[in-house]
Amino acid sequence: MVKRLENKVAIITGAANGIGLQAAETFALEGAKVVIADYDVKSGEASAEKLNAKGLTCMFVQVDVADRNSVDQMVEHTTSTYGQVDILVNNAGITRDAMFRKMTPEQFQQVLEVNLTGVFNCTQAVLPAMLDQGKGKIISTSSVSGVYGNVGQTNYAATKAGIVGMTKTWAKELGHKGINVNAVVPGFTATNMVETVPQKVIDQIVSQVPMQRLGDPQDIANAYLFLASEESNYINGHALHVDGGIMM
Repeated sequence: MVKRLENKVAIITGAANGIGLQAAETFALEGAKVVIADYDVKSGEASAEKLNAKGLTCMFVQVDVADRNSVDQMVEHTTSTYGQVDILVNNAGITRDAMFRKMTPEQFQQVLEVNLTGVFNCTQAVLPAMLDQGKGKIISTSSVSGVYGNVGQTNYAATKAGIVGMTKTWAKELGHKGINVNAVVPGFTATNMVETVPQKVIDQIVSQVPMQRLGDPQDIANAYLFLASEESNYINGHALHVDGGIMM
């Protein structure tokens, strides 16, 4: 049986841990050569070794998505090693939560630089390779926080809302070039980012989800896989909610 991403090359940012790592393994199992792109060298190298030990094809490349030179070097290393870039998953993101009245300009700017400028940098950097090929899949990670807001997350919500706006704009600009641009909108997912949240708050969140559970990283990885595969070739400019129905 032909694997869904056979002979494809995928860059996944923020893939050393959590949802990104789950996506890296999922893509590799489906035949892709995967670049684990992350700032965390220790975790990134360990994750790549773990996947390689399973017989999967991947490599770790350190990148600071907020630094355009770093991003350009990462893409150049990818194309020189694997020859192409077919898929980009803009998964990297950080939080610097604080109530609005106490949020510092530094906290606001740090999140914008990684979550929004980082997506701009990575997408623009892979664009020449995709235009030369006449095809490509770009998937960026938004959040339900960017759709309905969330207390203490002015910076994070702003970036995740911005990602949807950029996705729709790029879909209009690049669709006729054979490049599909979509976003995934995760709900609250059981990752390291959520582990710091008090259990009382988690229970309250779960009570609002019709499916009565947090998302699993595999739930999000499956959505990335669908949008990266040939099955989604006529889906463009869409923000796919993977949130257990919390937005209904």
